[in-house]
Amino acid sequence: MSHPVDDDRLETLEGLLNDSKSVDGRARLNDEGTLTAVLRLLSSSPPTLILPRLQLVRNLCADDPANQDAFIASGGLDRVASVLCGPPPTVEIVRTVLQVLANIAAAGEAHRDAVWARFFPVWFREIARVRNSLVCGCLCLVLDVCCSGVGGRRRLGELCEVGRGLPILINIVMAMSRVIQKDEYLYWLLGKACIEGIHFTHVFQGLSYVSTMVSSTGTDLTYKFFTAEQVFFLETLSNYLTACPGYLDTISKKFALGVLQLMEEAYAVSNVNIQSNSGVTNGATVTDVLEYSLFILRDLCSWKHRHSPASETEDPADSLLSAGLIELLLRFLRELKHPNNIKNREIQSCTDLKVCPYQGFRKDVVSVICNCLRGRKQVQDEIRKQDGIPLLLQQCVVDEYCPYMKELGTISIRYLLDGNLENQFEVAELELRDPVITPQIAEMGLRVEMDEKTHRSKMVTV
Repeated sequence: MSHPVDDDRLETLEGLLNDSKSVDGRARLNDEGTLTAVLRLLSSSPPTLILPRLQLVRNLCADDPANQDAFIASGGLDRVASVLCGPPPTVEIVRTVLQVLANIAAAGEAHRDAVWARFFPVWFREIARVRNSLVCGCLCLVLDVCCSGVGGRRRLGELCEVGRGLPILINIVMAMSRVIQKDEYLYWLLGKACIEGIHFTHVFQGLSYVSTMVSSTGTDLTYKFFTAEQVFFLETLSNYLTACPGYLDTISKKFALGVLQLMEEAYAVSNVNIQSNSGVTNGATVTDVLEYSLFILRDLCSWKHRHSPASETEDPADSLLSAGLIELLLRFLRELKHPNNIKNREIQSCTDLKVCPYQGFRKDVVSVICNCLRGRKQVQDEIRKQDGIPLLLQQCVVDEYCPYMKELGTISIRYLLDGNLENQFEVAELELRDPVITPQIAEMGLRVEMDEKTHRSKMVTV
């Protein structure tokens, strides 16, 4: 006796699909052995029936342990893979294949292993190579599920392995960087691989390219170009940290230190670009990399405050501080040549590219310092020992190019002095050797000095 799925009429399959959307309908189809029957027909299906039959398999395997086991036992992985052979399948067919795999992988560790063994790396690489955002969104779902559970860390390592699984991730990022609406599973996957995992540097470097040029002396010069895909990658990680910190159980030390190294590199490249004015480096992209690196560091330095004090999770800020984060940030501020430190009291705004890589750079640097200071006496002491207190006081100024600069500077001073008698004493005794000057104040013939009695800033006539 033939099964209804043997009927070549599309109307019959559409009826079965409607039945598979309800619990009672799926129960009836299961009693009729529908899953085994439709799997048997997949490889020989005419083009018009491939998609509805795949959709029927997907629905039957959704949250149904019996069908998920039957799918594996019936050779379902090979039969689904056969759909990808031959003429290039449509986007909708590939997406449905991936949805089937996600339903199967969700059944447990044995099922994840089976999906991984059959489709990684060859088929996943072929699918990612299409660089279609809809397809890659479904692929992120499958990879995220497979990289969960007991064997998830091993599979995640294989996915980020150079020359093996890494091209899959690279093509996914490249495809998703072209669309406005990002798939949520991209965040989960990249967060798992690069924020919680140890693979940030591998993925970032995989999105780069290097160009060799010949100088006027005939010497080959190699320049590293940051790419738009790298900026998108950093933006995605930054957004994930900002919007979904509660989903992160851990933050990798390698991620924190990798971003710190990237920030220092981007700052150095931006300085070369500013000083040489040669156009060799891609200035806008470099400053984007620098900006998102600072955003990420800012959030990493406040991450512990979003968790219970009883949490045993390592604070990523500890690794950053041990690596010299504060010293580096204070150096950035000193190199900015704040208006009150410029010889002959020249007025220089935050938009002057000779001192500021981008508008808001000063504010972003101070925001990282501010988050580091909160509740950390060792940071308070380190800033004092590096003669950074006057430097931070100088950031409490109004700057039309950096909104809320004064407010952020004031908060950083509050954190700097909170519970620290040594810092409070130094501020009380401090006499600013150079007046604080901003363009707005100078135009009015005024300057800001420290009142010796109240130790507060006051306006005086120049």
